[in-house]
Amino acid sequence: MTDRDELGNSVLRSAARLTRWASRNASFDVPMAQTRLLALVEELEPARISTLATADHTSQPTMSLQVQRLEAEGWTERVPDPADARASLVSLTAAGSAALGRARRARLEALSPVFEQLDAEAIARLEVAVAALDDLLARAANTTS
Repeated sequence: MTDRDELGNSVLRSAARLTRWASRNASFDVPMAQTRLLALVEELEPARISTLATADHTSQPTMSLQVQRLEAEGWTERVPDPADARASLVSLTAAGSAALGRARRARLEALSPVFEQLDAEAIARLEVAVAALDDLLARAANTTS
C-alpha cells in the first residue's frame, strides 16, 4: 500500500470514528438511521428512489420503505419527476430539514466539551484539517460527476 493509500484509509477511518463517537454520545429525537437518510436526501435532492438506493448500497424496495417512514414523519416529500412521469423525486420538507438540524446540533453538543479542552494550536490544526477535507470533497465531487 502506498503512503497516499494509508493516508486515505486514515482519513476515512478517523472521520467515521469521530462521527460514530459523536452519534453515540448525543441525545437524539430522530433515530440515527433516519438521520443518516435525511442527510443523504439533503445531499442528493431532489433524487429518485433508485438514486438514493444506489448511494446507500441498498435495494430499491428497502429504500422505498425507508423513505415512506420519513414521509410518515413529514420529513420528506415526493413530487413527480418532470423527466419521467412514472417516477418521483424525493426532497426534504422544512420539518425534515429541522429534524436533521436538531440531530446535527445534538452531535455538536456532545463534541463541544471536547473542543473546550483544546488549546489554540489544536484548534488551528483542526481548521487546516477541515479546509483540507473540504478540498478533498470538492475534488471527489468533480471526479464522480
